[in-house]
Amino acid sequence: MATGPRYRVAFRRRREGKTNYRRRKALVLSELPRFVVRCTLRHVIAQMIRAEIVGDKVLVSADSSELAKRFGWLGSCSNLPAAYLTGLLCGFKALASGVKEAVLDIGLRTPTKGSRIFATLKGVLDAGVLVPHDEGVLPREERIQGQHIVAYAKQLASNPEVYQTRFSEHLSKGLPPEQLSEHFFSVKEKIVLSFKEGKAPEEKRAEVKLKVKKKKKPKRKAVAKSKPKRRVSKKRKKGEVGK
Repeated sequence: MATGPRYRVAFRRRREGKTNYRRRKALVLSELPRFVVRCTLRHVIAQMIRAEIVGDKVLVSADSSELAKRFGWLGSCSNLPAAYLTGLLCGFKALASGVKEAVLDIGLRTPTKGSRIFATLKGVLDAGVLVPHDEGVLPREERIQGQHIVAYAKQLASNPEVYQTRFSEHLSKGLPPEQLSEHFFSVKEKIVLSFKEGKAPEEKRAEVKLKVKKKKKPKRKAVAKSKPKRRVSKKRKKGEVGK
């Protein structure tokens, strides 16, 4: 470890390899919300985040697990079609919350052409949110629709053992991988229709709750408490005190 009077210990998140503060500073100086995309082995997470003095504030968030819970998605929650649908869902939520423009934040990941990160970006762009980007990094439409997965499934159909192993997740949910593209379009249509009126279902329910006024209880008038009367013993009244 370096020593000396001019040595300065790096920030904790920089030492842990979680944050590149030079990149973060450039994104924050744009004064636009950051469209943060994080991909794990099982899920794709997309958020609109605004940097504030006290810390980052999450404006809207979408997780690929929502696709299965709310819209009946039966495919993998970590593949390219799921990433696109997650971005589309996040984009519609952002528009409903008033976010119309953002900048992409991919963290410490290396930008790879056609990856899940840029599939999520494509979903946000199709929802109507403006994000500066290069068209060359976006995945092709056939890959977004999952046609490469369909072609791979047809290729493995001649080998049932490998077919069952590779697509066990799809088959356990009752979705043949050959029908993934049709299923993708049906789920996409559900997402678009749910936001057709311009507001998310959760936000509508919140507005309805706010409109219902609670009955206020009438305020009770404060009654001045009378001072308790001082008790006088019978002896004192008769003047017998001191005898």
